Amino acid sequence: MEQDSALRAHLVKLLSGGQAYQPLSTLLKDLSAETAGKTVQDLPYTIWQLVDHMRYTLEDILEFINNPNYQEPNWPDDYWPKEKAPGNQAALDKSINAISKGKQEMIKLVQDTSNDLYKPFPHGDGQTLLREALLVAEHNAYHVGEVIVLRRLLGDWE
Repeated sequence: MEQDSALRAHLVKLLSGGQAYQPLSTLLKDLSAETAGKTVQDLPYTIWQLVDHMRYTLEDILEFINNPNYQEPNWPDDYWPKEKAPGNQAALDKSINAISKGKQEMIKLVQDTSNDLYKPFPHGDGQTLLREALLVAEHNAYHVGEVIVLRRLLGDWE
């Protein structure tokens, strides 16, 4: 039981960020829609596309966890926004807030000791809550690094 509690605590820290990289709340704070939609030469995506991709992917993972009738979207078309920039600041803020909400939902799933971290989902092909939590953390960490680099290249980060 002690090991289970320790693992859950480590997962929460990993999902929250801030140990090896900036937490999302810090990274995305004060991000403007204008900056989020700017392109950088030789990069195929904008900050907006990364942020909205992170939102969509997190929501998709949570849908998989919670819905036994889950239908996988088409990769990569359904996972990436077509538009380079958000329609406005409200659209960007909505996507950022959805990431925060989804991350908190994942943390609650991990913290709930009635959820077996190792039991495969009956509607999957071996995925477990542990695997999905690690996937969210890895996916977010990967894209957090990209957003930081883009913000620096755009002169919008220290």
